[in-house]
Amino acid sequence: MVKKSHGFRARTRGLMSKRIRQKGLSSPSKILTDYEEGQRVDIVIDSGFHRGMPHKRYHGRTGVVTGLRGRAVVVDVGLGKATKSLIVRREHLRPSRM
Repeated sequence: MVKKSHGFRARTRGLMSKRIRQKGLSSPSKILTDYEEGQRVDIVIDSGFHRGMPHKRYHGRTGVVTGLRGRAVVVDVGLGKATKSLIVRREHLRPSRM
């Protein structure tokens, strides 16, 4: 018998689940979006991609792009009084409308 996973991704069934018609991988245009330093982005976790997935506490937050690292983007996000620096893949980001 296999033991139950206790990791933080195992506790995110409601947050990480997709609607029935959105299941699977997203469109390639999401990955090809270019982000520039100083641009505001929203962190929206896409459960179809597990690499570069930020922690669930950052889902729905808005941050500022401070750099690029290969296929990932460095985003500064405010969390209380602290500012956290996250390395997030482009699949989990979208340009902010604010």
